[in-house]
Parts: sequence; C-alpha cells; structure tokens
Amino acid sequence: MTTSAAQRTQRPAVALAARTVGAVFLLVGILGFVPGITTNVGDLSFASHHSEAMLLGLFQVSILHNAVHLLFGVVGLMAGRSGKMAVRYLVWGGVIYLVLGVYGVLVPHGSPANFVPVNGADNILHFGLGIGMIALGLILGRRSPAHTATA
Repeated sequence: MTTSAAQRTQRPAVALAARTVGAVFLLVGILGFVPGITTNVGDLSFASHHSEAMLLGLFQVSILHNAVHLLFGVVGLMAGRSGKMAVRYLVWGGVIYLVLGVYGVLVPHGSPANFVPVNGADNILHFGLGIGMIALGLILGRRSPAHTATA
C-alpha cells in the first residue's frame, strides 16, 4: 500500500479549525493596538478597568487583553500542527474563555478586580468563543481525515 504526498501531509479538519481560530486571535490581538480600529488607543492601559480603549468601538481592551489574544493566536497556530493538540487547544481554550465570560459577569465593571478588563460585549463574545471552540474541538475531533487505499 502506497501513500501519496498529499495523503501524508493531509491534516484533520480539527487542525485547520485550530489554525483558523489561532489566526483570528492573532489578528484581534494586533488590531487591539491599531488606532482607528481601536478607539482611544492613547488611553490603553496595561491592565485595569480604567482602560478606555475599545476595539471596534465595542470591546474594552488593554495591553494585557491584547497580549492574551496574541498568545492564544500563537498557541492555536502551533496546536494546528496535529489533530490531538488541536482538540486540546480548542476544548481547553474554550473552557478558559467560558471562565473568562463568568469572570466578566461576576466582577463589577468599575471594580479593581476587573483587571483584564471586560465589558458586556466582551462577556457575550467570550461565552460565544468558549462554546464555539469547545464545539469545534469535540465535533471535529471525532472525525478522522479521509483515507483512501491504493492498490
């Protein structure tokens, strides 16, 4: 049985999903520092609820918040190199984003404990990301790449 080069390099769909999610996180992390896309960039703080910077005018960001997105992006690109790591990235990353969503709901927005910082739009996004990442990891993680036998 011979394996073609295309079959050897084929990665499972879950790996593509992890790379795609990682690329989006990288993009969001970068855009969090870009004036015009992020309003009030001059008021961007390292980590506190006092950061007035708003990505797309909706999502409160800080240097720490952007750094977390950049880190998740790099990890997603690396995890996308194998199906097993991609599943772990998507599922555990999703869990982390669900926890961040709960944190955002429980911590008052004006509180010093809101050091990430997050607002209502961030909370909705974090819950959506958490659910979406976990779903991608579990659903696509069950599938294996198509294998074709050659005679």
